[in-house]
Amino acid sequence: MHNYMKVDVLLGLQWGDEGKGKIVDVLTPKYDIIARFQGGPNAGHTIEFDGKKFVLHTIPSGIFNKNTTNVIGNGVIIDPFVIKKEINMLREGGISVEDNLLVSRKAHLILPTHRLLDAVFEKAKGKKKIGSTLKGIGPTYTDKISRNGLRIGDIEAADFDERYKQSRKRHISTIQLYDKDYEQITIDGLPYPEYENAWMEALEVIRKMKKINNEYYLNNALKSGLSILAEGAQGTLLDIDFGSYPFVTSSNTTTAGMCNGLGIAPSNVGRVFGIFKAYCTRVGSGPFPTELFDADGQELRDVGKEYGSTTGRPRRCGWLDIPALKYAIMLNGVNELMMMKADVLNGFNQIKVGVKYSEDGVETEELPSDGLNNTLEPVTETLKGWHSDLAGITDYNSFPDELKDYVNFIEKAVGVPIKLVSIGPDRTQTIFR
Repeated sequence: MHNYMKVDVLLGLQWGDEGKGKIVDVLTPKYDIIARFQGGPNAGHTIEFDGKKFVLHTIPSGIFNKNTTNVIGNGVIIDPFVIKKEINMLREGGISVEDNLLVSRKAHLILPTHRLLDAVFEKAKGKKKIGSTLKGIGPTYTDKISRNGLRIGDIEAADFDERYKQSRKRHISTIQLYDKDYEQITIDGLPYPEYENAWMEALEVIRKMKKINNEYYLNNALKSGLSILAEGAQGTLLDIDFGSYPFVTSSNTTTAGMCNGLGIAPSNVGRVFGIFKAYCTRVGSGPFPTELFDADGQELRDVGKEYGSTTGRPRRCGWLDIPALKYAIMLNGVNELMMMKADVLNGFNQIKVGVKYSEDGVETEELPSDGLNNTLEPVTETLKGWHSDLAGITDYNSFPDELKDYVNFIEKAVGVPIKLVSIGPDRTQTIFR
């Protein structure tokens, strides 16, 4: 038996927006390959360095390192219009993608009509909106599962245009049931017909991209001793199976999703890095037991700049939720934790942590199976805040005692070591323990 390398996995343990992009960027120099395994342009990974700020939606966050290959895996869904804009943004920032960006032939395409479907479905839900990003994610994964999808590899097929037209026709017959004037709907600021033309033009960018069969490519890389980091999108509590259904995304956001989204065997999973914020946020609808509706919640939002990187929507904010964190650690097999945005708690004299739930007076640590009828109240413990600025701190020992106490409290509660604490958005504001 060869001693294979294993794939390390980095994923979010909350409702997304944990700061994965920053950490992938920090860890990238240690890896030969960074691979995205699920989700699509509903992701927004923000990376800041040298006074520049980039937001990536589809391209892996290792793209800023010239020596790293970036792979968009088969579990990812791709909107050519969005990825073209992303590539142009990187080019303007002096980052070239020609040589070190590869895309799976099996990754599915988000069609313009998928985005129309998303818009009319969400509007029809009225008050029961799930808070979709309107990027066409749900309809694209629906087509994938119902075996109607178009994939990156199909672009090269002789009958691609015919298949595209059939898909569009099928979608529009549904869209017309909801909205007869669908041509007036705008997508990314363009009326649908114009958007479709722009989408078609963007296919040229996909035609020029290097395409691979990622399962062979990545397994061969492991055999030859190359190191791979798999980058998750969204967060565990938005997983289609294990999240607060139906207020979830349309993909598996867990380590298991990595196996499916890249073609890696479970036995080839290496270290699993779980990223969480020092508090919680959620975008869109769904249960959030530790949510704050007071001045504390607003302070988290303002200091943490908690507005969506993809949608600009204000995020709901609340205290850290330990039972939810333990659940995510369990599902993913996390063996190293990374705590983000500790600096956002700088101003608090007291910090609360949700340690259990109470439902009708009965205490539990288990998350409910149902996202709709969720009436959990958090049971909290109060810790002393550090109430000081963390700017300029470069090693863990220099942290205020109260911050160390906070880290130790979480570690003890979840049983997994916290290996890294982030105290600001820049690459340099990352403290390893």
